[in-house]
Amino acid sequence: MINDQQISDVIGSTAVGPDGKHGSVGEVFLDDETGRPEWATVRTGLFGTKEAFVPLADATVSGGELRLPYDKAKVKGAPHVDVSAGHLSPQEEQELYRYYGLGTGTTTGQATTGQAVTTGTGNRDRDDDGVFDDVQGRTVGHDTSGPTTDNAMTRSEEHLNVGVQRVEAGRARLRKYVVTENVTQTVPVSREEVRVEREPITEANMGNAMDGPAISEEEHEVVLHAERPVVSKEATPVERVRLDVDTVTEQQQVSEQVRKEQIEVDSDIDPTTRRR
Repeated sequence: MINDQQISDVIGSTAVGPDGKHGSVGEVFLDDETGRPEWATVRTGLFGTKEAFVPLADATVSGGELRLPYDKAKVKGAPHVDVSAGHLSPQEEQELYRYYGLGTGTTTGQATTGQAVTTGTGNRDRDDDGVFDDVQGRTVGHDTSGPTTDNAMTRSEEHLNVGVQRVEAGRARLRKYVVTENVTQTVPVSREEVRVEREPITEANMGNAMDGPAISEEEHEVVLHAERPVVSKEATPVERVRLDVDTVTEQQQVSEQVRKEQIEVDSDIDPTTRRR
């Protein structure tokens, strides 16, 4: 049994019976006394130009499909009722109950009248046929062939429009800090050492050798010098560092599902009939 919370799921769904798909659901009719969904119309025939009433007493809806216990021939043979009236008379409903073998009613024990409900579905495609189920009056989708349009339908496809968007992917920073390391260098240093030289007395140095007393005490002092390393530090600029940006282009694959409409012919003409 379909409840009132499932009405939007029923409208635009695909009616399915024991022998396969019947067609798409157009409208739902409510019981005037209880407000519960009682009947739905199913578009049948070539290009869905006919609408047949089916009871919702034993129907279930899930996954965009309205499952019915009736085969396609049973639904197509239902008594004709003018859907455009938007309301079932007690006589029409009694005739439908008798046709489907449901007695005279499912809620009150007598024939009840029903008010049609057409609810927009907010750009939903329950039957996966590529047509949005935006119900405006009796027309589902856009450019759907039927009583309110011409005798042709438009087949549409979705195509991917892929672009790029510039977003922040991260940040890079320059930061300067001080580290200390040991530097070892070799530097030559010199020092003076004392060397004793002895020379014999000759005529050339006789005068210097005989200068002074013959025997005496004397001291002679020599200053020695030595070099030692001297270290000083000086800060000098060695290079300039800046951040620059290179643009690298790579190929990325984008996958997305797209929908397209398929058109099939549903004919009630006997394929064994031959034109003479």
